[in-house]
Amino acid sequence: MEVWLLNNLSTFTLGGVVVGGIVVLAVLGSALTRRRYPQTADGTHNDMVGVVLSMFGAIYGVILAFVIVTLWTQLENAETVVAAEATAAAQIVRDAQAFPAADRDRVNHAVDGYVHAVVEQQWPLMRSGQGDYNRTAAKLEAVYQSLQAYQPDTHSEQTFYDQAVDSAGQVTAQRRARITQSGQQLPGLLQILVYGGAVVILPLTFLYGIRSRRIQLLFVGSVAALIGFSLLLVLVLDRPFAGELSVSPSPFKEGALTRFWDGPATSGPGVADAPAPK
Repeated sequence: MEVWLLNNLSTFTLGGVVVGGIVVLAVLGSALTRRRYPQTADGTHNDMVGVVLSMFGAIYGVILAFVIVTLWTQLENAETVVAAEATAAAQIVRDAQAFPAADRDRVNHAVDGYVHAVVEQQWPLMRSGQGDYNRTAAKLEAVYQSLQAYQPDTHSEQTFYDQAVDSAGQVTAQRRARITQSGQQLPGLLQILVYGGAVVILPLTFLYGIRSRRIQLLFVGSVAALIGFSLLLVLVLDRPFAGELSVSPSPFKEGALTRFWDGPATSGPGVADAPAPK
């Protein structure tokens, strides 16, 4: 459900649903509580309610801060991993320029197929929370086979060949990290603390008595809006490869890899043979 909402609703719309819904429910809950228990408006128990709100608010604030910082760090790490994988793939293409024409074309063919498989086939699966290691495994193996089929003749070719092999290893490592991160989400215990904390704190604001109905509704609505925005941020950051703020595959279309996405180049070796996205 969470992934579907992120992929089918814009961040603005999702914000309206989450924040607006929480504010409306909180205001209605406060109004109903005031009508059902009119004595709460006197503020008789404000001292006790204020202490509880302060204590719970401080604990909940620390939890929210920890969760949001952790999720933001995970998003940045995912972007770094994708950039590193694309950079390593581009480095293979650059190093292959030192190979003879036939060997260079074979390596470019393999890298071409790999980056297209990542962007066109694997990325949609990651957006839905599925890693699918096998989706690009054959294309990555083709990159290794293209390098293994080449035998350097000169010292210069050997140097660039060694660098290309090292870059292929980096692609493998970063690919594994990327697929693992695509399936990550907030642990169940933290989800209970984040969403359950909101369920506990908001009803407590209903009990804080203020004689003016408008002021009380404004107070409750403000707290609800703050909590709503925090939950929205948690929801958006929880899935680094889903939604509008997700990690982009653009690094696989930049630099030395651009040639595989230009109009004339995309009809070259490796593209026509690539399997259609499933």
